[in-house]
Amino acid sequence: MPVKDPVSNPVNDIVISGLGLVTPFGSGVAPYWRGLLEGRSALRPARRFKAPSYRGEPVGEVPGPDPAAGTPRKSAYARSAIAEAVEAAGLPGVPRDALVILVGQAPGTGPESGADPASEQEFLGPDPSGTLGPAFAPGRVLHLSHACASAVFAVGFAREALRAGVAPVAVVAGSSVLNRYEYASMDVVRAVGRDAARPFDAGRAGISLGEGGGAVVLETAGHARSRGHVADLVVAGAACRVAGAKAAASDAELIGACMRDALGDAAVDGLDHVHAHATGTAQGDAAELAAIEAIAAETGSSALPVSSHKGAIGHLLHISGAPALAAAALTLRTGTVPPTAGLASAEDTDRVVLPTAPLRLPSARTAAVNSFGFGGNNASLILRAV
Repeated sequence: MPVKDPVSNPVNDIVISGLGLVTPFGSGVAPYWRGLLEGRSALRPARRFKAPSYRGEPVGEVPGPDPAAGTPRKSAYARSAIAEAVEAAGLPGVPRDALVILVGQAPGTGPESGADPASEQEFLGPDPSGTLGPAFAPGRVLHLSHACASAVFAVGFAREALRAGVAPVAVVAGSSVLNRYEYASMDVVRAVGRDAARPFDAGRAGISLGEGGGAVVLETAGHARSRGHVADLVVAGAACRVAGAKAAASDAELIGACMRDALGDAAVDGLDHVHAHATGTAQGDAAELAAIEAIAAETGSSALPVSSHKGAIGHLLHISGAPALAAAALTLRTGTVPPTAGLASAEDTDRVVLPTAPLRLPSARTAAVNSFGFGGNNASLILRAV
């Protein structure tokens, strides 16, 4: 895909140095990617999760034993993801002068006092001390919450902070745990499907909720180079928009405008792949597909591959942008677009391809990551292979 003249010095490009995940496929980026490529779904009736609004729908639970007693699962999942991302970045740990952005429900903003403490631990956080350890400099930790677009908003924020010299390294991290409060909030708006989510399928009928953790390590290309780390992916463009007067996640015009802003910021002429927000709702998927079709037409693409991870692991709410970013990153690294799990009868499209099996794309250099949320929160990132 042709690239316009860069608008920034390559030394100041913001690169992805490391990725870490905990998903319903297990701990690590590798099992997640393997599950996506195999088209598998980890969505099942719950073994652990219980709630008044839960009626046996498929959910994405993290497998394996619970963390040690006294350790909230939200903190444990975030800590595990951070450890993997930091190791992948070639760092001995989270640098004390790093900027850490935790996404999720900030501590102290949850249910009324008197609520069940165990349930609150699965709703609030992740807590900085439980996630990073008490020795980490607390002044370097921020909380950010933009509904289900939080992780991508945080990457956009980190990109600007690194460009401004606020810190040499930024870590975006968070986690989601199935809990009674968020499940009820999705159920009351009739977003939860009774069957496993099937993004972009003609018979889709709602989302499936999942849980897990995610982390992204970012730094300038110059800083990575100075410590001998070879980074192969640049966060070339970002757009974070808030349009609170509209249901932005189901408005094709707003979604398209967000993607165009990200493309303009990246100074690229087109896309090789889109990892969509696509949760499996009739309205949301249709609006996003219409927006991507319009972008494909404007950029001259006749067969733009689009996929979503949410039929495989469910919707991880605040941190859902982390597995989306990982999928797009690995698509560029491996030259393979993963299929969308559960997709059996794809919507009719003109300029978009919705793979039902791994699609080889060895020349792919640019990918978009979409992430949308309630309250009018829309965000898009553009990744570029170096």
